[in-house]
Amino acid sequence: MSKELFGLAAEFNSPEEIIEAAKKANSAGYKNMDAYVPFPIEDLPNALGQKETRLGWVVLGMAIIGALTGFFMQYYANTYFYPLNAGGKPMNSWPNFVIITFEFTILFSAFTAGLFMLGRNGLPRPYHPIFNMEKAQNITGDKFVLCIESKDKKFNLNKTKDFLASLNPNYVEEVEL
Repeated sequence: MSKELFGLAAEFNSPEEIIEAAKKANSAGYKNMDAYVPFPIEDLPNALGQKETRLGWVVLGMAIIGALTGFFMQYYANTYFYPLNAGGKPMNSWPNFVIITFEFTILFSAFTAGLFMLGRNGLPRPYHPIFNMEKAQNITGDKFVLCIESKDKKFNLNKTKDFLASLNPNYVEEVEL
């Protein structure tokens, strides 16, 4: 019984090789691919054709919503719900609201950044098919792997295998689900 194919993986020895391979694969029209490397490589997301994330704007928006929520929650509590006249201060004395407003800003933005990051990375993912490779332990050690997934529109087993072999990798391997 044959298993379903996840994609084709090619192993390289250096960051420069995998960046060059990713650029060639991207220019050849492959879009559903990923690189598995032992440390972050600055140019790799651009070489893979990955778009910039909107995380900063989403976090900024939620930080503003958090600040407004914190401020108006206190404003409502101190002016309408439970007004206290303490020492002749006005009911809506904004300097009293600064600390909680700041904390709500941090709370909303931190949770948004964490949840957005988990969703964008596809986590939690307790298992990934790339670990079905025979030499998967090399990925976290000293090797660099480019995997073109079978769900790519341009994926053809033989043509993609020939394309990856033309990039001069150490080997090309089929990765099963």
